[in-house]
Amino acid sequence: MARAAAFFDLDRTLIRRSSALALAPAFRAAGLISRRQLAKAAAWQVLFMARGASHEAVKRAAVDGLEVLRGFTPEELQALVADSMERVLRPLVYAESLDLVERHRRRGEPVYIVSATLQEIVQAIADDLHFDGALGTVCEVVDGRYTGRALRALHADAKAACIKELDFDLAESTAYSDSHTDLAFLEAVGHPVCVNPDRELRRVAREREWPVLEFGSG
Repeated sequence: MARAAAFFDLDRTLIRRSSALALAPAFRAAGLISRRQLAKAAAWQVLFMARGASHEAVKRAAVDGLEVLRGFTPEELQALVADSMERVLRPLVYAESLDLVERHRRRGEPVYIVSATLQEIVQAIADDLHFDGALGTVCEVVDGRYTGRALRALHADAKAACIKELDFDLAESTAYSDSHTDLAFLEAVGHPVCVNPDRELRRVAREREWPVLEFGSG
């Protein structure tokens, strides 16, 4: 019999900001992005924190982010993320989200991170926090280097489709997200939970009587 699981969105759900944008200064230091691209990333971070970016704009920014990786190797990216984990990424994790992770573990439920962020970044965070699995956007690799083309872009409805491919009882499973763009992802499980929801998701949660959690602790 399939068992229940818990699925956590990453940015603004498990951690307090965009993981990819938080890594932008490290990308710049490694020569992966230009000073202009770093400034653009900073502007995107302001927009992201203000919830001013539309779904299409966020998707477009993610596609542009994959283009930046062209010619870079997965090993180089993994080393960069590993070097940034303790200094940059771990301090962004919400304490409340880790409490929830432990609660699901005590129930015997596997815990997954599901994010539109690049798979290698999501996997590194999942490994560091001892999650059971990670699902992220997969960038094509040819001859050991990224091409900048997505093989699996885990945006919006694609998140729901991805967890439906796993062997879990979704009717008994839980999903956590902050964004209305993840509505299909939340609807795919029997126990949707809104974390720090944006205005549209807060409205949906109110109408459907979904739980709403407000995280603030690092």
